[in-house]
Amino acid sequence: MSKTWKWTLRGLLVLAVVLLALAVWQREALIRLQAVNTLFAEDRIVSNFSHMDRLFEHRPVPRGDGPVTPLPQGAPLALPDDFDAWLQRRAVTSLVMLKDGTVVHESYHLGTGPVDLRISWSVAKSYLSALFGVILAEGAIDSLDDPITKYAPSLTGGAYDGATIRNVLNMASGVTFDEDYLDFWSDINKMGRVLALGGSMDGFAADLSETFTTPGKQYKYVSIDTHVLSMVLRGATGRDIPELLSEKIIGPMGLEAEPYYVTDGYGVAFVLGGLNLTTRDYARMGQMFLQRGRYNSRQIVPADWVADSTAPTAPTAPGKIQYGYQWWIPADATPGEFLARGVYGQYVYINRPSGVVIATTGADKQFRADGAFDDSLSMFRTLTAIAQEE
Repeated sequence: MSKTWKWTLRGLLVLAVVLLALAVWQREALIRLQAVNTLFAEDRIVSNFSHMDRLFEHRPVPRGDGPVTPLPQGAPLALPDDFDAWLQRRAVTSLVMLKDGTVVHESYHLGTGPVDLRISWSVAKSYLSALFGVILAEGAIDSLDDPITKYAPSLTGGAYDGATIRNVLNMASGVTFDEDYLDFWSDINKMGRVLALGGSMDGFAADLSETFTTPGKQYKYVSIDTHVLSMVLRGATGRDIPELLSEKIIGPMGLEAEPYYVTDGYGVAFVLGGLNLTTRDYARMGQMFLQRGRYNSRQIVPADWVADSTAPTAPTAPGKIQYGYQWWIPADATPGEFLARGVYGQYVYINRPSGVVIATTGADKQFRADGAFDDSLSMFRTLTAIAQEE
């Protein structure tokens, strides 16, 4: 065989390998894109929410090698007559309730179980807020009134140029971002496709260019704000979020199972909704915040940050649900009542005066319907009142 033929054959072999690699890459990308498009399908939503690691790129958040912090079992709570109907209405998949740190109710529904690592959706925002408080206290960030671009210079010249960290924590960045899950072309769904196809979340945030008002003037829930906060944390520390969250929050808490983050194609954590934990471990987070940041015999999150982050400081409309630093406060909240909240029925409800924490996961496709949030809040308050009476 001549040298020319040998080189031709080698070239063809290299080309075949490249084409095969591209085919595999495209297949994986198409599978992830299909996962996004069918994520909330009626026949898949419950299973998908327990197995996000099968659908997307992901990274573990190491729990460390310490012992599991106990969740003692208390006397079972007497449930209200309408509890089962509420479970059905809201497509609840799990509920763990603590009273004074003991489990008074734990149940799993729609085929889920205690070992399921359920997707947090926007409950993850409150975890990032907790981490932010730790990093701020350690001095890596000088002030909440620093401009975002001081720590995330790639955002210079874009929509976030001029916003402060406090503005973004309060969801008052003024950045234009369409959060309509039902619109294929909305910003939130474009972002989902970036995630599925292995794109860059940092690049997506940097490409945003429009604002609707000046920073700090008006509250508007903008999920990408939370990603921008992660850019600040990474810029300030030179470390990534899974590593930081593991060291500062997850490891010290003594969780039962190792969490994981869904990530973009560059291994960057999807901090605005991609954290996955068991429901019992979500309840542990609630208990830590009920105890003003102290858990497992140590102060994990500074007490002043717990107070500041769960206070209604965002410029929300009068009479509407209120917002702090990535935490929600009901419009008619009693002092010490606040919650983490995610789409499709994910909640960590905290009522400090009553000593109650309620962690729920769900697959509620009607979560945006009028009265859906009030329906769940009413049940949380009913369960709290029963726990106080027993």
